[in-house]
Amino acid sequence: MHWLVLIISGLFEAVWATALGKSEGFTRLWPSLIFAAAVAVSMGGLAYAMRELPTGTSYAIWVAVGACATVVYAMATGDESASLVKVLLLTGIIGCVIGLKLVD
Repeated sequence: MHWLVLIISGLFEAVWATALGKSEGFTRLWPSLIFAAAVAVSMGGLAYAMRELPTGTSYAIWVAVGACATVVYAMATGDESASLVKVLLLTGIIGCVIGLKLVD
């Protein structure tokens, strides 16, 4: 259960990172509200997962899931260009996260 919460909270990291970018320095209401809600869910989930999982592993996986989901979303919506190199690097991040899970 803690692993599932960790992955979901990592996905909410992607939500708040995207909303932060769209908030234009907190000058736009809806992206700012989405940011606040998503950051609360994301941090709450990370805190819950860290009750049972090692801190370093939890944080690394949370960041990796959030970073990968943020980049994939940006590429899918056209906000960021897609390239083979980016996809390979994201695959590398995912591979490293799986490795952390396997050695935990």
